[in-house]
This record gives sequence, C-alpha cells and structure tokens, in this order.
Amino acid sequence: MGWWIVLAGTIALVGQGIVPAHAQNAPKRITGIAVVGNQRIEPATIISYLTVRPGDLFDPAQLDQSLKRLMSTGLFSDVYFSFPPDGTLVINVTENPIINRIIYEGNSRLKDDKLKDEVQLKPRIVFTRAKVRADVQRILDLYRRSGRFAAVVEPKIVQLPQNRVDLIFEISEGPKSKIRAINFIGNRRFSDKELRSELATKQARWWKLFTSNDTYDPDRQAFDREQLRRFYFNHGYADFRVLAAVSELTPDRRDFLTTFVIEEGEIYHFGKINIESQIKDIDPETFRAFLHMKEGDVYSLKKITDTVDGLTNIAGVLGYAFVNIRPIPKRHRDERVLDITFKIFEAPRVYVERIDIKGNLRTRDNVVRREFRLVEGDAFNLSKVERSKQRIQRLGFFREVEVEQLPGSREDRLVLEANVQEEATGSLSLGAAFSSFENFIFQFELAERNFLGKGQDVRINFSISSIQTNIVLSFTEPYLWGRNISAGFDIFRSNFQQTRRSTFRTTSTGTSLRMGLPLAERTALALRYTIRQDQVSLGLFSSRFLLDSQGTTVTSQVGYSLIYDSLNHPLRPTNGQRAIFSQDFAGLGGNKRYLRSRVDYDGFFPLFWRFYGHLGLQASYINGLGQNVRISDRFFLGGPELRGFDIAGVGPRAALVDSNGELIDQNSPLGGRAMYVGTAELFIPLGQSAKELGVQLSAFVDAGSLFDINKGVAFDNEVI
Repeated sequence: MGWWIVLAGTIALVGQGIVPAHAQNAPKRITGIAVVGNQRIEPATIISYLTVRPGDLFDPAQLDQSLKRLMSTGLFSDVYFSFPPDGTLVINVTENPIINRIIYEGNSRLKDDKLKDEVQLKPRIVFTRAKVRADVQRILDLYRRSGRFAAVVEPKIVQLPQNRVDLIFEISEGPKSKIRAINFIGNRRFSDKELRSELATKQARWWKLFTSNDTYDPDRQAFDREQLRRFYFNHGYADFRVLAAVSELTPDRRDFLTTFVIEEGEIYHFGKINIESQIKDIDPETFRAFLHMKEGDVYSLKKITDTVDGLTNIAGVLGYAFVNIRPIPKRHRDERVLDITFKIFEAPRVYVERIDIKGNLRTRDNVVRREFRLVEGDAFNLSKVERSKQRIQRLGFFREVEVEQLPGSREDRLVLEANVQEEATGSLSLGAAFSSFENFIFQFELAERNFLGKGQDVRINFSISSIQTNIVLSFTEPYLWGRNISAGFDIFRSNFQQTRRSTFRTTSTGTSLRMGLPLAERTALALRYTIRQDQVSLGLFSSRFLLDSQGTTVTSQVGYSLIYDSLNHPLRPTNGQRAIFSQDFAGLGGNKRYLRSRVDYDGFFPLFWRFYGHLGLQASYINGLGQNVRISDRFFLGGPELRGFDIAGVGPRAALVDSNGELIDQNSPLGGRAMYVGTAELFIPLGQSAKELGVQLSAFVDAGSLFDINKGVAFDNEVI
C-alpha cells in the first residue's frame, strides 16, 4: 500500500506548486481509471468530474484540479488518488452520509415548522459539515430576528447503518434580548425623549405587555436611522447626518444598549420656489396654487414630497397621466437657504404587461385580481395602483398587502406583482357570561368571510339568555355572476321576553334579500326586501300603551341605502370615512305601514404616533303611515349602542300597577320613534402582538337619547 500513500502526498503538494522528485518514477501515461469506496454514486458520475482521461499523460496539476472538483461537489468527505505500477488511476472516495431525519431539541419559542422553513438541509439530502454550519447560522439569525441573541445551537449526528445519519440541532434559546436604553450623542435642538418618540424601536419597560418593538432588530435599527433623518429634514435641518448607530450587548448578555451618534447641522429655510415645465401645454403658474410651501418657511422634506404628489395628481386630473415631477434643490450654505425648482417632464408611456398574485395560499387569484383598477394592456397609472392596493386591503383577508412594479419584457412594459400575507378569516366563537340584567348569556358564532377562498361571507349566529334568543343565518356573494354586484340573504328568528322591566313578549321570524350596486369608486347603492312576522303577547300586568301592539302582524318592506365608504379596512379601520343614508318602506302587503329613515356616520383619522380617533353618529326616525308604530318596530336604546346603560335602558318608561292599585314596576320601557347616538373615541396603540390577537384599547364618550311615543298617547313617566 506504500505506493498510493506517496502519490497522495504528491497531489497535496501540487496544490502548493511543488512536485516531489519521486513522482517522476510514476508511469508517464494513464492506462485506465477505477473507482473504489463508492456506495450510492455511480463510477461514471465520479469519473465525469475528472479533467483527465485514459491515455493522458500523468500530470500532477490536472490531478490536483480533479481532486478539487470532486471535493467541491459536497458528495464526499474524503477523496484521494492512487497510481499503481500498471498505470491505472484509482479514485478512492468516502461518501458523505445521507440524512435520515432532522430533530430539533430545546426549542419552545420557535416551533419545528418555523425552523424547518428556515433550514436548507432536509431528509434524504447529502450531509455535509459546511451545510450544517450554514443552517446553524440560519437558526441563530432566526432567533436574533425575534430578539434572542443569547441563543446557542449545537449540531450533533447519530450514525446509522447504510451510511445514514440523524441530525440533531440542540437549541438553548436563552432570554429575549431587550433594548435597555436608547441614547443620543450630538443632539442639541431636540431632547433624547423627543427623538426616542420618533423611533420604531422602544426601550423595554415592565408595563409594556403587548409590544414587540422593544427587542433588538438590525433591520428596525436601519429603519430608525431613516426615521431620524426624515424627522430632522422635516424640521429644517437639511445637513443632518447619522454618523453611527451602535448596539452593544450588556455585560450579562441579556439586553442591548443602543447609541445614535448624530450631527444636526444648521436650520434652513425655503428660498425661491419655481416651477418649470417641459410640456408645452402646461402653464407652470396654474400649478403654483398647489405648492405646500412658500418663501421663508422652515425647510421640510415632507412639504416637498407632498407638493410632488399634489402636482402629479393635478397633472393626472388635467389629462397628463405620464408626468415626472422632479424637485431640484439649490443650497445657499452661507444664507442657510434652499431654493427649490419643480421641473415637470413628460414621462414615457408604460403599459401593464402582466399582473401576478403571490402569497395567496387560500384565496383564489380572481378574488384579488378583480379588485385591481387596471388590467393587462392598460397604461400604467400610479394613482390606480394605489387605489387597487387600498381595495385589496379593504377585503379584510390579508394582514399585509404590497404591490410592486417589476420590469417587463420591454422597456415600455412592467409587471405588477401583488404580494399578500393572508390572515385568518374564519372564526368560531363560544362565550358564556352572567349579567345582572340578562342573568346568564350564551353565545355561539361560526363565521367565514372568505368561504372556499371565493370571497363569500357565510355566518351563523346564535345567542340565548334569560330574556332573549336570537339566531341569524346569512350569506353574501360579493361578485354575482362575475360582475361587481353583491347579493345575499338573511334568515332570522328572535324571541324577546323580559319580565323585570316590561311585560310583553315579542317573537320575530323572517328573511331578507339584499343586492348592492356600485355607483362610483367609493359610492354604492344597496337594495333590500324583507318579510317578517311579529307576534306580541302581553303579560297579566301590562302598560295600556302596549295594547295596540298585541297580536300577530306581517311586515313586507323594501328599502335602500346610499353608502359612501373610504375606510382603509372593513373591520379595523384607522383612516377614512363611511356615511350611510337608509330608508325602509313597509306597506307592500302585510298589515304594517311605516317609513323608517336612518343616518350613520363613522370617521377615523390619525392623530399622533399610532394613536387615532373615531367620531360616530347614528340617528333614526320611524313614522307610521296612517297607523301607530307598534312596539316591535320602535327603537330601543342601551347596551352596545350606548355603553354604560342596560339593554333598553334609555327612553320612555311606563308605571305598572296591579288591580289593587299597588305599584309593580315604574321602569317598563316603551321604546320610541326617534333616537340618536354620538360617539367620540380615542384608540390607544398596544403593539403588534395585541393587534394580532384583536385586542384594542380605547377611551370613549357616548351620548344619546330615545324619545317620541305614538301621537295621541299621553303618559306621565320620566324620560331618561
């Protein structure tokens, strides 16, 4: 065996450019090639990586190159050549084992599925130490992104028969690394507290239970650098720079100390503001009214970007959808003044070549695609792309929506790629509670807002308490026959019997058919027909004001709603408005005749940081047409509509006395024909974790009233 040991040493030295003298004793020509030690890999496959063939002259440099090519495949843990006297080149290989399975131990914060998605090695893949090292680093990076910088990953292998191994990643997750302190060096104009409020990263505090932005994240730190830059630029500091952003582990390796080193510079003001147009038909002076700044104002980058957006939109309204507005600054350092010239260029026309949808694992492509305001072949329009993104977000099916513009097959073509991240749209709710008003309460709701991924809404709701029972089954198809027309139905039954504050029982059973038609981008018309049977029975002691409501009645009504909706999300809006005016007319058959009108308004608006406000108004009035309004059709106020009051806890009351004239109850609700409720609400941010759980915190003020009994009815009871 001594002959191949010598040649193995020869090959190793060739890599250093040295050929030992005894290599000259080897045969001068290769007569054949043989493979030894292979178990799974065919000899022909191994030989294909060589740079020499039978008949070639012995060349240590070529053999060294062949050795490197074989090792670079990752298939072998060891390769060496032997060269017996007969001239045969023998390739001796030791194959890397095959991974039988991968096991994760010690992980509780990150589940196996999360780690499997990150790790590149899989069962039945060739094991290499380099790949294991790379996967260890991937796991560590995953833990660091979740704030666990003390995590340790140790790979171990268990040898199995047939050259197989089990790969075990032993993980010590360690504590979550928080941001203990955020400091600034170089700030003179703004305090540390003011600058911290602008950052996405926050200092860890024990009372911040629902936040996840107090962990160290390098990507978030890069975002914070940009946030500081924008903040100073918006306050006039055009020379501002972040010189360094350093995060260091504390000595106990549990937390981070973050320091931003900044240079504020001097404050600048706007100088001359000019508009120049390269498009002949555009008069620059007509655009001056849409400038967001004037000479002498403190410099602000936001004012410049708002002006560019405003001028672009106005150009689009005037019919110039393809314009490029470029702000050109001219800095006067001595005077600390910035002149800005907005130059309007005609941009080349670009067309949408293709629209791709990615990330929709459950939702069908057409559900997302039909919300786009552009189709393949349309001229690109940025405002329509933004509107499309808003419409997709308003579906309520996705946690995140991004629409990217990618190059197409030609310079005048682009691809719109919608990347969505789905969120749960189905819910199963079970609840039980006890209240002093309704005693026990049991609720069950099964709902799916994206049934079978088609965007259909299906839900069944059942609730029961000591005073009422409700069951509702509803279905909504948002695009009937592939057209932008919604349709649906509701089947309902309710039973209300309350003996402590009223002496009547109401049972309602019916169905409703609905249809919605778009009138404009944000405006729609909803039509509906409802048929309902109401049965009102009175107790032994009942108010005389309820006598005309007793018995069984049938309501056949048609109605409509005019809807304006610009909310940014159907369930959790933070910006936009929704206004609805509705009327229902009963009298198409049945034995009830009335006209009911209702106005609803909800406005959401951002305030500061991530706080936002909500103003709401609801007003309703029902007028009997030639007859009194029965109690089953009147309004009752309280409970969720007016928080802080019991159900039916607001409005006119009747006093009940028995046959002996003794008072039984002086607080029996009668309902009313008119009502209003106003709401002012402040929503307080709790962090991403609370958002994912659907938890919201708000401070609110509700005000409302219920009044107006049927004409001709007199009573002496107090109205609350």
